Amino acid sequence: MSLRNDTSERSIHIAEAIIYVPVFFIGVILNVFALRIFCCKLVKWTETRVYMTNLAITDCLFLFTLPFRLVSNFLYKSIYNIYLNKLCMVLETAYFISRYMSIFLITIIALDRYIAIRYPLQAKTIRSPLKSALVCGLFWIIIITIALASIYVNNEKGKICFQTIQRPPSETSFAVVIWGFFIPLIILSFCSVQIIKKLTRKKKTHLNEKKVIQKAINIILANITTFIICFLPLHVVYFVKYINFKNATDANLNHDLSLKVAIILANTNCCLDAFCYYFVSQEFKEASVVRKTQNQAPENQLTEII
Repeated sequence: MSLRNDTSERSIHIAEAIIYVPVFFIGVILNVFALRIFCCKLVKWTETRVYMTNLAITDCLFLFTLPFRLVSNFLYKSIYNIYLNKLCMVLETAYFISRYMSIFLITIIALDRYIAIRYPLQAKTIRSPLKSALVCGLFWIIIITIALASIYVNNEKGKICFQTIQRPPSETSFAVVIWGFFIPLIILSFCSVQIIKKLTRKKKTHLNEKKVIQKAINIILANITTFIICFLPLHVVYFVKYINFKNATDANLNHDLSLKVAIILANTNCCLDAFCYYFVSQEFKEASVVRKTQNQAPENQLTEII
């Protein structure tokens, strides 16, 4: 059983190295480029720009932890000491913050789009860049507080950096799964479905408007699909592990292997955000520059929102 365990562990670590090295370099290039555009090139701060900037910062925070995760896979046994344990706590906290801040920002973006498209008149008073910044700041504070509290509650001597360990999942971790993923998933799904319904029923006065609406629908579908692919497997494994932890050792082993594979999927999200949010959003803004008639004003409004 030990040999089987070690072989599976090595295979996962090799797979992580093969995937994470290109993810790191691609993610850094895409997110730094996105931050440069959002912070230096655009003149007007909008709600979308505020959320996208925070999402890019979140992805950069995750990318900062990624090399340390790779190093811990291969060297933790030989270099592990109390000082590295402290560093590990900081890195794992940053890793936790980046994951759930990303989930909440994606959910907020969907909710903001829903309000803007479903209630355009009320949105003029509800939405503003300042309010968006305050919402982001509030979520940063909440998630950082939860992360620090989690360290205090779950701190264990001898814990191996970034490695899963055999211990019963806590009530806190179960609450994180429910409130940190499944509630946002419900909100994101509801908002996405309602936006698509609204856009589908919208009367198309000319061909160009029809193309813009179809592009917007494709973006919404790509956003929710990416969210589900990246984050659903991880939290399903967490949920199953919590419910069935008292099963046989082999079942727990299978859960651990599934967890590591699911973590790999979740960690690729930092690259996919660039394609699902940053670049398509900029593409729509560029498409809305050419406006020859007032009939194209709704298209411009839509492209700015999406």
